[in-house]
Amino acid sequence: MSVYKKLMQARIMLQSVKMKKSGHNKFAEYDYFELADFIPDVQRIFNEIGLCGVVSFGKELASLTITDIDDVAQQIVITSPMATAALKGCHEIQNLGAVETYERRYLWVAAMEILEHDAMDSSNPKDNEEKAKKPTLKDPYPEAEWIKKATKWRESIESGEKKAQALIDYLLTIGTITEKRKDLIRSWEHKESDIPQ
Repeated sequence: MSVYKKLMQARIMLQSVKMKKSGHNKFAEYDYFELADFIPDVQRIFNEIGLCGVVSFGKELASLTITDIDDVAQQIVITSPMATAALKGCHEIQNLGAVETYERRYLWVAAMEILEHDAMDSSNPKDNEEKAKKPTLKDPYPEAEWIKKATKWRESIESGEKKAQALIDYLLTIGTITEKRKDLIRSWEHKESDIPQ
């Protein structure tokens, strides 16, 4: 059996496993799979059908090499560009660890065709009603929502838990925001502002 057939078999086997998303994105309000949610099952399946996956990191690329244990010449290599992290209050090695954890997660998600939040709760009528109330990208981000959530967002950014640009990107998926407000959000990373405007 080829390494491609074994990988396809592993993907099908993983689909029969009931996995629970333990990660939660507070800004965008969706759940996602963390490594611990699927890696034990993937490793069990790989061991059962004769595959081995090894993640490695270079300066420009992270890679996941999937090797057929019965014929080590047969390999599939999945790559992802390396990125950086600048978590507030963390040492350089902690930022590196964060990057490597995310890279590993995305490589395995790609390799195993793990579906994420792209079809997020579409069957829940309450969620659909809330989504319908959200403005289009042409509309400004709702002022009432900004007032309600700005303090929590500021605290999250000032603590280093979240990045300012991630919040800006998220807000832009819901509506437009002014340059002044973008600058204010960026200032939270440097604790230059105390009051949401």
